[in-house]
Parts: sequence; C-alpha cells; structure tokens
Amino acid sequence: MTTTITELHGDGIGPELATAVHRIADALPIDLDFEGVDWSLERRERDGDAAIDEAEGSMRRNKLALKYPTVTRSSSPNALIRRRVGFSVIYRPAISIKGISSNFKENVNLHIVRIATGGTYDDPGRLIGHNAAVSLRMVEREPCAQAAKFAFDLARKKGLSMTSSSKHTIQRVTDGLFESVVADVRRAGYTDVPHHVELFDAMLAKIILKPQDFEVVLVLNEYGDFLSDMASGLVGSLGTGASGNFSFDADHNVDIAMFDPAGGTAPDIAGQDKCNPSAIFLSFGMLLDHIDRYDLGHALRLAVLGAIEAGETTADLGGRLGTSGFTDAVLQRMEKELANPSPAG
Repeated sequence: MTTTITELHGDGIGPELATAVHRIADALPIDLDFEGVDWSLERRERDGDAAIDEAEGSMRRNKLALKYPTVTRSSSPNALIRRRVGFSVIYRPAISIKGISSNFKENVNLHIVRIATGGTYDDPGRLIGHNAAVSLRMVEREPCAQAAKFAFDLARKKGLSMTSSSKHTIQRVTDGLFESVVADVRRAGYTDVPHHVELFDAMLAKIILKPQDFEVVLVLNEYGDFLSDMASGLVGSLGTGASGNFSFDADHNVDIAMFDPAGGTAPDIAGQDKCNPSAIFLSFGMLLDHIDRYDLGHALRLAVLGAIEAGETTADLGGRLGTSGFTDAVLQRMEKELANPSPAG
C-alpha cells in the first residue's frame, strides 16, 4: 500500500532539506509517494490564491503533509494554510539531546500541545482615539476540546502525565473556560491519565527548577508560543525543533496532519551544503509515527540522536559535516537500527 504525502516546497534551504528527506525515505521499507506543491515565495506572489488552493486540495486528499521553511513577506503561508484546513492544535516536543551544548544542565522531556487558534493572535487590535489600543482575546470551546483529547491521548499512549496550564485565577472567563473543557474531556474518558493544573507563570519557574515534573503540557495559543521558545532555549537549539499541526473531524479525531521544522529558510547558507537537516528528519519521524509506523520513526530518531551524540554533525552544532555528510551518517545508523531494532523508549 502506498502512502501519499503532500510536500510543500519552500524557500532558501528548502530544496536541500527535501533532497535529504527523500534519501531517508528511499531507504525505508515502506512505499511512500511525495506529491509536490511549489510553495516558494515567487510562486505564491505570482499566483496568489491559486498556490494556496493547490496546497489545500492536495492536503485534503492525502490527509498528510510535510512542509519545508517558507519566506513570509506580505502574508504568512503558515497562517494561510492553518486557516484553510482548520489546524487547531500544534504539537511540539522539546527534548534534551546528548551532544548539544546547553546552559541548562537538567534533562528536558516536554511534549507541548498548543491550541493554535484564538487568544489575541486572531485579532490585530485597534486604536481607541490617540492614546489607547485594544485587542480582543477569544477562547473557543471546540478547539479546547480537540486539543484536550489530543493531549490526553498522547499522554496515555506514552504513559505520561498531562498538565493543563493557564491563568484561570485571573483570566476567569477565558482561561476558566479552557480549564473547564479540559476537566470535562478528562471525566468523559481519560480518568486513567494523571492530570495536574498549573498557573502558567508558576509553571515556567517550576519547569526550570524541576523539568522532570512536567511531561505532556497543554496550553492556550500565546502561552504555547512562549513555552515552546523557552523550551527550545533550555535544550540548547532551535535547529532541532520539529512540530505537528492537526485539524480534526466532528468526533475530535485527527483529520489532516502536517509536519514541519521550527527553523527558518537560512538564505545566507542556502545551496552551500551547510544546513542542518536534523529538524526535518525529526519532523519526518513524527509523520512516520502518525501513520502507525512508530518502528520506522523510532529508528530514524535514534539515528539522528546517535549521530549528534557522536559529534557527526553540521557546523551549527560544532561539527564538520555538510548537509549531505550528515545525511550519510544518519542513513548508516538508521539502516543498522532497522536491521537490529533497539527497544522503543
């Protein structure tokens, strides 16, 4: 059976990342077909809505996508496709990697689930006269329920606890609605999953003091933005960040999933065989997990982490390899893992 993946090609280092991913995909014992969509800045500015239409149509057919970094100029392509297909949840793991230097010495293993709609991000705000400005903050029941079910499912699958975090004692209506929906979802089917509620500002301090106390963390839009960046700083690199974006059907089950790296287009090194493909590899590993090939995703992750720990890395992580050389190192380790699988962690 062939699995078709919508592939949103971007800008800068995007073509090099795509080449690296295809080399990995070709080595896997699974039949994958990539349906490419040109999402470069040139194409998006030339064709406008037609470029978005093509991406949306492909993603609705395939239910699965891999996206490379894109330039934002007049509008954010990430925001455009999020609205078109209804992505309401972003999942971003933040995990310490041996071999990456960090000022933070504790081990971090956070699975951040962020509601990707609402908050103040959906409202540009407006001036009131000359001396004041306002912005409307919205929290909606349905995205909260979708995200809560996703977070509880993730925690149950991985055998972890789930923490929901907000400022519900101050933002009593908006954040209070969020916490009440989370509690309702838990009562309806997840009483076996340990659940804690933390005030968001206090949780930030607690994560820095004792990160081992936090595993799956569910937060509203702005809080998730802040937390994801803080967590990337704790683990020592934005260049290894991977994320999944999800829309849902009427039963709160995942409908469309898109996976992408957290980094940008890096135009200063584009085309020079210098970019670090770790994040796109880890994103691709999340995609493999999503299609129930956790064995393959696990082998790819172990290969990436093993290469980094051994110092077989690109220059941004202190190594001497180029993009192609790092891909070679990951391929060699992945093929060994596939031949002699390690126990899943």
